Amino acid sequence: VQLQAYGGGLVQAGGSLRLSCEASGFTLKNGAITWFRQAPGKEREGVICMDPSGAYAYYINSVKGQFTVFRDNANNTVYLQMNSLKTEDTGVYYCAASDRCSSTWYNILSQYDGWGQGTQVTVSS
Repeated sequence: VQLQAYGGGLVQAGGSLRLSCEASGFTLKNGAITWFRQAPGKEREGVICMDPSGAYAYYINSVKGQFTVFRDNANNTVYLQMNSLKTEDTGVYYCAASDRCSSTWYNILSQYDGWGQGTQVTVSS
């Protein structure tokens, strides 16, 4: 399993970005897909977990109403739509796969496979 996040860049505060997560050797709808981010000097944290059905997603409180996740099965891609970006959203964003969105989806990284290199998101003030 190998996942790769794309679409990062530099954006002003209040702007939007859409990241994409693509996979090789794995069909994304067969697993839960979680987006993570890692800010400079901080631990990697889960942001959103989409369950395998695609019907449910779990968010950390700080991105509720700001980030959304959706899946395009035809293109085997999961997207992270980020709106109203803040400087604290800056970091490297990753996507990874697991069997389900567990109760520890946001902070136990060992349950995930397919870590790619991530994509840098920089939000300027």
